[in-house]
Amino acid sequence: MTSEPLRIALVQMSCEAEPQRNLDKALTRISEAAARGAKVICLQELFRSRYFCQSEEARSFDLAEPIPGPTTEALGAVAATHKVVVVGSIFERRTEGIYHNTAVVMDADGRLAGRYRKMHIPDDPHYYEKFYFTPGDLDFTAHRTAHATVGALVCWDQWFPEAARLVALAGAQIVFYPTAIGWERGEVESVRRRQLQAWETVQRGHAIANGMFVAVVNRVGAEDSLEFWGNSFVVDPFGEVIARAGASAEEILVADCNLALIEETRRNWPFLRDRRIDAYGDLLRRFRS
Repeated sequence: MTSEPLRIALVQMSCEAEPQRNLDKALTRISEAAARGAKVICLQELFRSRYFCQSEEARSFDLAEPIPGPTTEALGAVAATHKVVVVGSIFERRTEGIYHNTAVVMDADGRLAGRYRKMHIPDDPHYYEKFYFTPGDLDFTAHRTAHATVGALVCWDQWFPEAARLVALAGAQIVFYPTAIGWERGEVESVRRRQLQAWETVQRGHAIANGMFVAVVNRVGAEDSLEFWGNSFVVDPFGEVIARAGASAEEILVADCNLALIEETRRNWPFLRDRRIDAYGDLLRRFRS
């Protein structure tokens, strides 16, 4: 079984204080990725700003914007210009006092194909997201676009197998994870290595367990207490890493995804077929004592 590979691109970049400069850089990188033949292009989590969740500051809510809004308008315009699909991550202002960490999927004609609001919200040192983000309410779904059916989950979601499975069951061929993850400054090398390996391993597992492509795009650079570790990567349905970016440099990571591998892999590893959906009721419980 053969098909023309779908070229995707992940835009790994650093961010500065001025949101407009980050947006301009992202738009330029999207155009560069399109010139390299990419048809689906994904930006990192909250790409328009530095990662403000390291502290709890009410003034940071001023960074939020509605959807549709200025950023979706800009992403839609560049998508239509190059006839590409763009996955972007936006600090969404839904209404007064309700904000979300939202991924948008802009189709190749510039229209909003769908959105996903981050479901799993962390509250860890330097990741105080519960202060800012209301948990999502749009379910785990897939978005049909001109070039592929894609899922868009966000950062902390990438640790949860249930999220990846539900997006796969919704028909996603590729799940994109816009991400902002890094080490605390001064973290010892052995801990850094273990954290990075765990982060990659769990997402390679999602690809294997669901027979789909997984694409993860992270930011780089030092911001306040965190050093973002980059290492954006793309995994095929067999769990093989087919493209990987570096740890510290800005980069447009390009990968060719043969979507025919999804069916080929699922025929040989029929995990979806062999699921015991009659026996998983306890998954709806917090804990089984």
